[in-house]
Amino acid sequence: MTELVHVQEHQGRDGARIGQLTLNSERSLNALSLPMVERLYRQLLAWQSRDDIQCVLLDGAGDKAFCAGGDIRAMYDACVAHPGERVEEVEQFFTAEYRLDHLIHVYPKPIVLWGSGIVMGGGLGLMAGASHRVVTETSRIAMPEISIGLFPDVGGTWFLNRMPGQCGRFLGLSGYQMNGADARYVGLADYGVASQRRGQLLSDLCQLDWSGAEAHQVLDGLLQRYQDEDLPQLPDSVLQANQADIDALMAGDEVAEVVTRMSRLDSDQKWLSRAAATLAVGSPITMHLLWHQLQQGQNLSLEQVFEKELVMAVRCAELGDFVEGVRALLIDKDRQPKWRFASVDEVPAAHIDAMVTPPWRDHPLQNWNKE
Repeated sequence: MTELVHVQEHQGRDGARIGQLTLNSERSLNALSLPMVERLYRQLLAWQSRDDIQCVLLDGAGDKAFCAGGDIRAMYDACVAHPGERVEEVEQFFTAEYRLDHLIHVYPKPIVLWGSGIVMGGGLGLMAGASHRVVTETSRIAMPEISIGLFPDVGGTWFLNRMPGQCGRFLGLSGYQMNGADARYVGLADYGVASQRRGQLLSDLCQLDWSGAEAHQVLDGLLQRYQDEDLPQLPDSVLQANQADIDALMAGDEVAEVVTRMSRLDSDQKWLSRAAATLAVGSPITMHLLWHQLQQGQNLSLEQVFEKELVMAVRCAELGDFVEGVRALLIDKDRQPKWRFASVDEVPAAHIDAMVTPPWRDHPLQNWNKE
């Protein structure tokens, strides 16, 4: 039976060891299932307490994707079996996923994440918290939840609120696919290198001298050398070059105002017209949930972010557009979702209030300090 997460330890210099975790579901573009999430979590905890493990390399099988997201097909099937109800499988998956994402954010050892190819949704959740996030010329990075009736989760409340200008609004509403330079610009990646470095990276990690400087600094030196050589050949950031236009398009106090402005946009720039087209057919509930994240989540701690996102994720399956969005995009593939509300103006405030209200007395995400 194929391991869904391939776990390896590589011998380094002077007794040092490099841990490697490879998402191993190439046919699904390494989409995260619950067993994969649980395996990653257990192994990271095991390596956390070992003095010989100097760093962890997290990557995905094949060259097409690091991770295209969560295994939403499995959650869809569970939701269809329990329409309009809280779904245990959904709660289990998101609870485990967010606990893993949080662990990566606070992990004491450096984590090098190889973010080449597709990095979307749940894959970006793994990437966002890693200490050394590497992107390449093939990186395609996005939070496309508006098209499936979810919301930019996996810590999106944390990282979207920390982006330049109104990039957080734009990425959440449009599902725009960032290149590597875009990801570096908005703070989701650290180093841009050529994809052909992949094999060399592991070899060099095993040759590094970990006995002197602090481990994070040792890695900084290696990856900076790669970037100094490779960056001139990598694409430039579209977001950075168009920050002023993005800020103007996303300006306003109400999400409906922004959606209306984008609907009237007439642009011959493909990246922008595609963003407007995605927003035009996206879930109106998602639009409001994103706005809630950005307005209400600015001063939350990392732990509070994941706690509140778990509430919204569970509610999306119960009260939101998640089931219909997955049906239209991935099951029937008709790309004609029938959202609960026809437009962003028609979503009642009471419905959003219900979607951000916890369904439990005891929150499943607690006792963070046990990590």
